[in-house]
Amino acid sequence: MGASSARHGDGAERGRLQTGSRREPGPWKLWGPYLPERQWGTVREDYSEDERPWAYFPHDHARSRAYRWGEDGLGALCDIGATMCFGWAFWNGVDPILKERLFGLSGDEGNHGEDAKEWWWYLDSTPTHSWMRWRYLYPRREFPYGDLVRTNGARTRDEPEYELADTGILDGLEVFDLDCVYAKAAPDDLCIALTVRNLGSSARRSTSFLRGGFATPGRGHRTATCPWWSR
Repeated sequence: MGASSARHGDGAERGRLQTGSRREPGPWKLWGPYLPERQWGTVREDYSEDERPWAYFPHDHARSRAYRWGEDGLGALCDIGATMCFGWAFWNGVDPILKERLFGLSGDEGNHGEDAKEWWWYLDSTPTHSWMRWRYLYPRREFPYGDLVRTNGARTRDEPEYELADTGILDGLEVFDLDCVYAKAAPDDLCIALTVRNLGSSARRSTSFLRGGFATPGRGHRTATCPWWSR
């Protein structure tokens, strides 16, 4: 029996599933992990004249440009129509930018094409997303954005990829271990718990906060009502 089944019981989750159908997802699936971790560099956001989405909207633009057809986020959730979206933003105290989305290489930058250069896991989820768990390792030292782009760009297709672990940034597990759990008390009542563990050799302060917003309206999807936020 999986962790989700043991936690919720087969009967309870089966009952939640039966509130929906193939045509109508039902109230328990109205909110879930439907938001991508990366919207930048996709054909959905490509309005370039030469049809080069990787160059038109790279990762470096994502923090200062608005998407037209979606949003992205870390450990992010949204309603089934992606109208209201929220996810995590982290800061280790030294990075020049907030960590708001996955970093990776575009098809032009990677020696083997597109590739995310992060360490993250989806650990658990029930079919209705009544229980979800997500984990991310965030380096305590400055994230090696430039090193990953330069080194991978200098390698040929016959050479191995240059991964985050190869930079030395994870040596000694000098990281913040971020573990997030989502649990639905009701279809429209979502409880969130974030645990931040400093696995490094010395004390270090980190900053974590939820970022949310409304995506571009009028996409023809079913939408959810705006929730009330409480702590």
